[in-house]
Amino acid sequence: MPEGSVVSTTAGLKFTAFKPLLADYVLTMPRGATIVYPKDAAMIIGMADIYPGARVLEAGVGSGALTISLLRAAGEKGYVHSVERRADFADNARSNVDAYFEGAPTNWKLDVGDLQDQSFDSEFDRVILDMLAPWECVDIAARALRPGGVFMSYVATTTQLSATAEAIKEDGRFTEPESSETLVRGWHHEGLAVRPQQRMIGHTGFLIQSRRMAPGVEVLARRRRPAKGGYGVSED
Repeated sequence: MPEGSVVSTTAGLKFTAFKPLLADYVLTMPRGATIVYPKDAAMIIGMADIYPGARVLEAGVGSGALTISLLRAAGEKGYVHSVERRADFADNARSNVDAYFEGAPTNWKLDVGDLQDQSFDSEFDRVILDMLAPWECVDIAARALRPGGVFMSYVATTTQLSATAEAIKEDGRFTEPESSETLVRGWHHEGLAVRPQQRMIGHTGFLIQSRRMAPGVEVLARRRRPAKGGYGVSED
């Protein structure tokens, strides 16, 4: 039967049958760690500009939801190198990725260990981090990225966001970081009765991104003034 057909159960219940979309798959696949939800994965793919042929370094694989999106966006000519600290998470992610692609992708490598302990043979176009302390990996991200490459990190709290932003600024090899969050609200529409749903997918995490400067080039100074008290109380 073609997709979009209606099937009935022995109890007489009727369902419309479709092959699951990626969003359907990642929301129901086995997980050990919290997944990157479709709304955030979509923003990462778009804002980090993951294009066909891109070489992507990912750290913090979790259950593999974002990995699948990265592999699909990079395509067969691209390459994704994933690093996960926990072996059990890595095993679960590998199972989910292999199941989705119906086999192990040939353009994917998964290593177990700390990102700081990894060595790479070539530069990456993108570095995507989903971990507790991404500020500790800003240096290796700078060394792994080509000039113009995109650094992006997914964090859950404002404390993590602040620490990562300050680490990027202090490193001196990245442009001024930009941060955002994505809120999704559904709507009901019955004739002229159009109204927002009472429940929405609110805060899940923050995205912080920056671009790798050319070697030896000084970052342009920020021209806007910080908010009063934004960096502590003056001693004078």
